[in-house]
Amino acid sequence: MTPAPPVYLDHAATTPVRAEVLEAMLPYLGAAAFGNPASAHRFGRAARAGVEEARRQVAAAVGAEPSQVIFTSGGTEADNLAVVGASLAAGAAGRPMHAAVCATDHKAVLAAAHAVARLGGSETILPVDPHGQLDLAALDTALRNTPAVVSVMWVNNEVGTVQPVEEIGRRCRAAGAMFHTDAVQAFGKLPVSIDAADATLLTLSGHKIGAPKGVGALVVRSRAAVEAIIHGGGQQFGLRPGTENVPGSVALGKAAELAAAEQAGKAARLAALRDELA
Repeated sequence: MTPAPPVYLDHAATTPVRAEVLEAMLPYLGAAAFGNPASAHRFGRAARAGVEEARRQVAAAVGAEPSQVIFTSGGTEADNLAVVGASLAAGAAGRPMHAAVCATDHKAVLAAAHAVARLGGSETILPVDPHGQLDLAALDTALRNTPAVVSVMWVNNEVGTVQPVEEIGRRCRAAGAMFHTDAVQAFGKLPVSIDAADATLLTLSGHKIGAPKGVGALVVRSRAAVEAIIHGGGQQFGLRPGTENVPGSVALGKAAELAAAEQAGKAARLAALRDELA
């Protein structure tokens, strides 16, 4: 008797690459579009077209402009660019390099805040209640010190707490502080809009939504919001220089398009499963 195939139930850690995503990225690994997207010849132009289409797809999925999408090597790099980059931008403008982050955020955010402190700035770790919800009174206290950036994870990757990002974003805007949200676990499960969250910076990761590992994005509503933490040839408006991962960007674009289109149906299906098992 043939044993049953194993059942994979760890999609919060990573997802398999979707067939549609693999199909979209394969041409950019082949002979026609393998070029450097910075090159002017036909191979480079074909690669550049793929990157720009992916930028449009990601932007449409979260209600942003294509020019606001910065491709990264994943969620960790995007979180670091948001927290460290925003703090560096504040320092360059003569403001305090102060990062306020949620105690239950991903280690990429917490470690980035620690790095800000090592660079001569400061950090505030915002507490949560027994249900993992951000303590809004503590946020208000922190905002009185005008942090360069407040970072709160939209959906927690371990316990699933959904933060009131709209309210957090509103309070940050009123206080004149930039708001970053790591939406890696939220995107594809909840409606995600950078405008609705009132966020300046928003992180996405490909391998949570059916794209390969090693590609993500930071959506940056204002380029003045962050300083680059990687330095090089000036690609991606100088905020994340280096030759773009063309197949990865194309994969993220397609995966984001699919995740946004399927979000409502997926949420209803998962809610029905949850209620059936409750």
